[in-house]
Amino acid sequence: MDLRSRVNDALKQAMRDKAATRLSTLRLINAAIKDQDIAARSDDSEANGVGDAQVLSILGKMMKQRHESAIAYEEGGRLDLSDRELAEMKVIEEFLPPQLDERQMTQAVDKAIDTTGAESIRDMGKVMAELKSRYTGQMDFGKVGPLVKDRLCSG
Repeated sequence: MDLRSRVNDALKQAMRDKAATRLSTLRLINAAIKDQDIAARSDDSEANGVGDAQVLSILGKMMKQRHESAIAYEEGGRLDLSDRELAEMKVIEEFLPPQLDERQMTQAVDKAIDTTGAESIRDMGKVMAELKSRYTGQMDFGKVGPLVKDRLCSG
């Protein structure tokens, strides 16, 4: 089952369960997917809407936004708002593939470097594109960027 269907099924179930926080988060996910559908339609690139890779990208961005907001709220002493962001993150996480650990990320970076034939820092874009095509939603590309850079500079 594709991600869009899983989100819609979860949305219907949340309505039946009257789970307010879950329902509002799923509606936000659905709205973000529909926004991307509209943008894709205007580009004429995707007639059927966005695919799973773009949905994973959307979910990854939503996770990052909520994480940053939770930290900001916590630092500002607004634990109620921080808890709400963390609750939303738990709902979003359900639709993301499992995150790679440090060792798996290192292996993925090494494999991407070998696959692309990258030899210097100038090839970093190729390596990152390879990683994003294979591991969207499975790794934090903010952490992976410096790892790729280190590998290319030292290798």
